[in-house]
Amino acid sequence: CPPPAMSRRVVRQSKFRHVFGQPVKADQMYEDIRVSKVTCDSSFCAVNPKFVAIIVEAGGGGAFIVLPLAKTGRVDKNHPLVTGHTAPVLDIDWCPHNDNVIASASEDTTVMVWQIPDYVPVRNITEPVVTLEGHSKRVSIISWHPTARNVLLSAGKGVPGALPRGWGGDPWRERYLPSAGCDNLVILWNVGTGEMLLVLEDMHTDLIYNVGWNRNGSLLVTTCKDKKVRKTKPHDGTRPIRAIFVADGKIFTTGFSKMSERQLGLWDLKNFEEPIALQEMDTSNGVLLPFYDSDSSIVYLCGKGDSSIRYFEITDEAPYVHYLNTYSSKEPQRGMGFMPKRGLDVSKCEIARFFKLHERKCEPIVMTVPRKSDLFQDDLYPDTPGPEPALEADEWLSGKDAEPILISLRDGYVPVKNRELKVVKKNILDNKPPPGPRRRQSTCDLEFSQTALEEVLEEIRALKEMVQAQEKRISDLENKLGQFTNGTD
Repeated sequence: CPPPAMSRRVVRQSKFRHVFGQPVKADQMYEDIRVSKVTCDSSFCAVNPKFVAIIVEAGGGGAFIVLPLAKTGRVDKNHPLVTGHTAPVLDIDWCPHNDNVIASASEDTTVMVWQIPDYVPVRNITEPVVTLEGHSKRVSIISWHPTARNVLLSAGKGVPGALPRGWGGDPWRERYLPSAGCDNLVILWNVGTGEMLLVLEDMHTDLIYNVGWNRNGSLLVTTCKDKKVRKTKPHDGTRPIRAIFVADGKIFTTGFSKMSERQLGLWDLKNFEEPIALQEMDTSNGVLLPFYDSDSSIVYLCGKGDSSIRYFEITDEAPYVHYLNTYSSKEPQRGMGFMPKRGLDVSKCEIARFFKLHERKCEPIVMTVPRKSDLFQDDLYPDTPGPEPALEADEWLSGKDAEPILISLRDGYVPVKNRELKVVKKNILDNKPPPGPRRRQSTCDLEFSQTALEEVLEEIRALKEMVQAQEKRISDLENKLGQFTNGTD
């Protein structure tokens, strides 16, 4: 008789099972940076293939520092800052379609958009390209649209406005976000004209925790500090919740249970009653910030105050959210930046790069997949969203959606030179006719024009008569005054 088969643990096959994280060497860190101490659940750091931007401590207002990626080591204490806000900066976000443009949100109720030169400026950058004013209270969230040029979202406590385009019409959103009177706004802007495109009101009854776009920018997901009992509640605890879109239109959330245990959840938009997956994590109290890589379907969880990064692969197989590994270090993180895919080193099989904020420095952490071959790894690097927008702002506002324009990373990505953001503010006095063939005037048009002209001329004649009458009256009064004065001498 053969011996009984030994029970073996089945290991799920995945090319990302051995992803490991490693900090860079000391000389490749950014030292002597006074990272902001403001209490806010923002990541405090934004990166792209050219720059790393970090919200910093600053007297007399809010500021952030922008460093070229290659400018590692000790940062000069007099290094220029981006200043202009009159209160602390709470969030920053690089434009996905222009590596030299960054937006900042502040406690001073404004959003500012800045042009960053490729060279290091001599003095502080104090003049934004455009200032966006529409909130009445602090603005703590900003996020660029992933595919439409110059469309920027901002959120924070504000005053109610109009609700165009019927964004409350999606049935899942009505279940997830209760409709009630409130003063918390989500505003969408056209940065190219400085005007509001949409104001989303009556959707949040309390502080908005986060806002996220799906891959093509056709849907938004938001989380809110809402204490109403409602049908759909991703996590039972009252602590902050985060939500992001992942593959196939699913939503990934992080939050807290009633017992204050940290949780992660995966939800299907078609059925928001029960989660596809719900996992307990630990009892730490830091908010878990999720970062998602759509090319690998990996979610990275970075808790503020934690000293680790946990990562999971999202698949179509139960249990759907698969734990991969944990990167651990000794020091807690105050914030975290996440590099877009086109900024990674494909020759080293780098699939993610984080920029961990300490109290006085920024430490890049590289995530790689071990491979023996030096050849380009097609399976690790499918074509990824590039810097070109797929839509203009007006097209998106009219109801069009478009998938991101993808680029290959086979030969690496070389950032383009500085492209100036041009803001053309609309002026009601500049109602010039649109270019193209001139519309023929009808008899009706001519008659209307003639009538309008006659009315204007008649009004001018009446005004002239009135002025002449007043001048005559003034002259008569002056004569009478003169006679009276002469008679009393």
